Formats: sequence, C-alpha cells, structure tokens
Amino acid sequence: MDTNKNSYTIIYTAVMVIVVAAVLAFVSSSLKGKQTQNAEVDTKSKILGAVALTQGMETASNKSAFVEQQYEKYVTEDIAVNAEGQVIEGVKGFSVDLKTQNDLMKAGNTADLQLPVFVCTMDNGSKVYILSCYGAGLWGPIWGWIALESDMDTVHGTLFAHKGETPGLGAEIATEWFSAQFNGKKIFEGDEFTSVRVIKGGAAPDDIHGVDAITGGTMTSRALDSTIETWLKAYMPYIESIKNLN
Repeated sequence: MDTNKNSYTIIYTAVMVIVVAAVLAFVSSSLKGKQTQNAEVDTKSKILGAVALTQGMETASNKSAFVEQQYEKYVTEDIAVNAEGQVIEGVKGFSVDLKTQNDLMKAGNTADLQLPVFVCTMDNGSKVYILSCYGAGLWGPIWGWIALESDMDTVHGTLFAHKGETPGLGAEIATEWFSAQFNGKKIFEGDEFTSVRVIKGGAAPDDIHGVDAITGGTMTSRALDSTIETWLKAYMPYIESIKNLN
C-alpha cells in the first residue's frame, strides 16, 4: 500500500483507534473487580470506624484482610428495614444505595424505602446498632454512620464522609475530633425525639444533645445537622421497636 496516500493515513488511524480502544476496554474490565472490592473494603472500614473497631488497621500488613476479618467478627447482622421498621427479607444493608434512599425521602416515597442497619456485637456481648445517613453538603454529597447503643438513645460513635467539602472547613466533618464529640450524646429527651444537634457557636458543656459546629463551615454543619435528623426520623419505627424489646 502506498503510504503517501490519504487512504493509508485514514486506515492506519482507524486501526490504531480500534486497538487502543480494545486495550483500554480490556484494562478497565480487568480492574473493575478489584475496584469494586476496594470500594467495599473502604465502606466496611468506615462502618467499623463508627464503633472504633479499626485500631491496628494502619499498621496491618494487609489492610484489606484486616478489615474483612474485623467485619466478619463484629458485624453479626447486615439488614435493611422499611419505613415501618420491619426487616426486609432478602435485602442486605450493605447493598442499599444511600443516594437512592435519600431521593425517595425527598420525594415523600416511603413505600419503597430501604434503610441499612448493621448490628455489631462487641467483645463484652453488648450490641451496637449502626445506622446510615446521606444528604447534600455545600459542594456535594455528605454521608455517614451513626452507632447507637442498645438503649437506642445513646450515641456510641459516628463517622462522616464527604464528596467535596472545603479542606480545613466543611471537610472537618470527616475528622476524628469532630466525630468524637458525638460519643455519649442522646437523641431523646425522655420519650421525645430530639436528634443530635450541630450547634453554631458551640454547644453548652452540659448539652447532652448538642455538638460544636465547625468554625467557618456553617453551611456544611447545617447540612449535616439536617441530614442526621432526617435519617434518624426515618429510622424511628425501627429504633422504637428495638427500644421496646429492651
């Protein structure tokens, strides 16, 4: 073939595009399983982090194996409940897409609601119930996990994450110091649901329902406050059902 002809250039270019596309498709397909596995391990580590069960992960020779072992040991129930607080047969909480559930809440469509619940059995035999939350932050979605002790009132721990909040400001919701404020807080005042409030200007030292908002991160703090309240309200039938068992 005459390499000086335009037809040669066109054919050569087309072949190269096809070859490169095929190689990229193969690489993408080959990595997809690993990417999915890494995402699952990351989520499991965050669920465990809400109950402070990730100590030793950073120094482990195989972090993924460490997380899987801890998850298998402590997470004794992985379920989803509906808007009435009833367990949905055949649905794992881990498989529930939080954004979809948040969209259903905003649309007022509670009939199809699926709320993840992860029950951890601690070393002393006590149970901790880990509930999820998801909402809109200032620059993107924010989400997290709220662990309640078996009285379904006391916060055992929390962990929050975000898509794109401002570093040093709203992004502070993902830090340990911020999450630690929630430990021991109450979501009820007697029999009345109050949620845990993220308070601008700081919560009073004796406020059993409030934590300090992030200085300079007012919008993210407000968004997280609303997100926590909205999701805990959605979980309320389930929360009440567990309280009645105790």
